[in-house]
Amino acid sequence: MNVIEAINKRHSYRGRYLSKQVPKDDLVKIMEAGIAAPSGCNKQTTSFIAVDDLEIIKKINEVINPPICETAPALIVVLTQRIKAYRDRCFAVQDYSAAIENMLLTIVELGYQSCWYEGHITDEDRICDKIADILLVPKDYEVVCILPVGVAESTPLLPKKKVFEERDWFNSFKG
Repeated sequence: MNVIEAINKRHSYRGRYLSKQVPKDDLVKIMEAGIAAPSGCNKQTTSFIAVDDLEIIKKINEVINPPICETAPALIVVLTQRIKAYRDRCFAVQDYSAAIENMLLTIVELGYQSCWYEGHITDEDRICDKIADILLVPKDYEVVCILPVGVAESTPLLPKKKVFEERDWFNSFKG
């Protein structure tokens, strides 16, 4: 699969996963794609924890309410550090966003599905802090996202996208 195919096949999968284990080599490839992403001023603020131990996944799922990704055989937990870079600005959000997209594309290329869960775990109930405690994440790191990884139980349906002309133009805005 080429990168354009992966981009066009990628979407948020919120269904159930088969219980088929994700090999560690594939999880490494996915995380390597994440660390290959661009990073503002090369501060490299994004890190990852792959979780494939079913007992740890169970503990994580117990703190997520309402439940999501409870059948995923693996998770990638995305961490960030809020490090100032250029002109006293922090690019952590851009850094981890680029890393997540690289990982989502790699997940699709490897034949798996996933979904970017950020708002659900970073809301006022701070599920992210509970996940950080389970994974022994130091206080200078912040859990910002979880990506379930697994083989889809059902055939994923691609969402309908607006046509090109509704969102894209040349030389000036034409909306």
